[in-house]
Amino acid sequence: MDRKIFVRSLTGTVAGLALAGLALPAMAQTLPYGSSGMGGGGGNGSRGGSDQSADETDSLGARPVAARRGVSIQPYIEAAQIVTAELAPGNDVISWSSIAAGVDVGLNGRNTQGSLSARYERRFGWGKAASGDAISGLARASVAIVPQAVAIEGGALATRTTVDGRSAGVPGEFGRKDTTNLYSAYIGPSVQTMAGDVALTGNYRIGYTEVGTSDTLRSTAAPANLDTFGHSVSHVANVRAAVRPGDVLPVGLAAGAGFLREDVSNLDQQVSDFHARGDVTVPVSSSVALVGGVGYEDVKISSRDVLRDAGGQPVRGADGRLVTNTAAPRQIAYQTSGLIWDAGITWRPSPRTALEAHVGRRYGSTTYYGSFGWRISSRSSFSLAVFDSLSGLGGRATASLVDLPTEFEALRNPTTGDLNGCVNPTGNAGTVPTGSNCLVGNFGSLRSAVFRSRGVQGNYATQIGRLGAGLSGGYERRRYIAGVGTILSSVNGVVDENAWLSAWLTGRLDQRSSFSTFVYGNRFRNGGVAGGKGTAIGANAILSHDFGYGFSGNASVGIQDLQRDALEDQVQANALLGLRYSFF
Repeated sequence: MDRKIFVRSLTGTVAGLALAGLALPAMAQTLPYGSSGMGGGGGNGSRGGSDQSADETDSLGARPVAARRGVSIQPYIEAAQIVTAELAPGNDVISWSSIAAGVDVGLNGRNTQGSLSARYERRFGWGKAASGDAISGLARASVAIVPQAVAIEGGALATRTTVDGRSAGVPGEFGRKDTTNLYSAYIGPSVQTMAGDVALTGNYRIGYTEVGTSDTLRSTAAPANLDTFGHSVSHVANVRAAVRPGDVLPVGLAAGAGFLREDVSNLDQQVSDFHARGDVTVPVSSSVALVGGVGYEDVKISSRDVLRDAGGQPVRGADGRLVTNTAAPRQIAYQTSGLIWDAGITWRPSPRTALEAHVGRRYGSTTYYGSFGWRISSRSSFSLAVFDSLSGLGGRATASLVDLPTEFEALRNPTTGDLNGCVNPTGNAGTVPTGSNCLVGNFGSLRSAVFRSRGVQGNYATQIGRLGAGLSGGYERRRYIAGVGTILSSVNGVVDENAWLSAWLTGRLDQRSSFSTFVYGNRFRNGGVAGGKGTAIGANAILSHDFGYGFSGNASVGIQDLQRDALEDQVQANALLGLRYSFF
């Protein structure tokens, strides 16, 4: 049998086994202007709280929310033996031993909700296998300083990702020359209060994102238009005042303003976006309202050019990235200001269901955005979002952290220990699902240029007895914006596309045995890069058994397949046998 046919058949078989039985996570996008619906609940408050009272039970008679409050801290150490087989384009088989230490934390209090999964791993290669270490982690938290009024929210991510410029970034790569570290974090306060009949809300966050270097970036053979993102600092602030229909007038009124600023290290790129607007809500029925808004927006994107040597060639630093000519004048890549507007409809038939759909004009052209959230039961939820935004990679990364739930169980690749890019939500059983359960789709290309991002994403999550399952998918289109006449002009107008699907199934076989499976797929097209179109798919599964006294054994298998046009397929299978000790 032809090796390529065999490899793809094997990949499909493993993926099929992992998917079998899936009643398949959830994604929603925070709307650009906050909620303008009848309920006034808005998306500007902390998502860490719950609409349920402390002694309320859900519709299925589950135990009260208060009974689920508490603190869970689970530190552990782990030792394992891993074997990796390269199935294409070569046939190497390598092995290494690993030791790891990590902690999983869950906080569910009246005023504090949060989750943390952090892990450090050291690998010792045998033979040709390289030694190395890796740090990975994911955290989200919300702390109410003044209950129901002032909260501090934050989040952080540490992972590894593909950085070869020809494929979409996928969390969890390890040990390849074309992978690097990605770090992102944000923190900021949010405020919500009442001044008579007027609801006042506001929030601010500062975010930082950094992508490390790699052998690929340092290579002079890297594509000319591959200028991988370095780091950025982003600021986002919003204020809003609103009155609900019937409180003062038959219609609801709102006024607000927002500001976004991101400074990207590559060529001193800068994006700024200020908007101010007013909104009106016209009730049609008890659950349906027409909404609309009009305002002003000023958007500007600028950068400097590259430093060139005596021969006129671009200068690259030790990390392989282009060096900025700080003496060069700042050049405008994009600028627009003037009227913005949108109109739409909201539908809120119950506290567990909400729909918003909007069409209008923003960023100098037509815009569409909206969301649908449905809390099917205390154990199942579905959400869908259509989004349109303008930012750099750092702003996109921190926004994806903001969208994560504060209470979750991180899903990890059992053979590498890396994050799979999705989480299993564990809180807010009584509210409309908001936010996102996955980061996978937000990586995309790691280009440094600012981009306009449009797309759709959706999730479904459920818990059935001992089984938990989820499905997340979406599509994103990024159109890059760069100054004409600068070194980045080659990417101006270039379009990257990324469609993704992630699914998982977890559960218990008995009181001492549990299992977990995860499957993902990405179909990507990185414009302007040879071999930049392809597919990445993978699947992994783990079986764990509790021996008692804190000891548990793990056995896992996994496979990854990266297929790119005009390049050879890269297929890798791995297996692990390990022992973990949990301290509590």
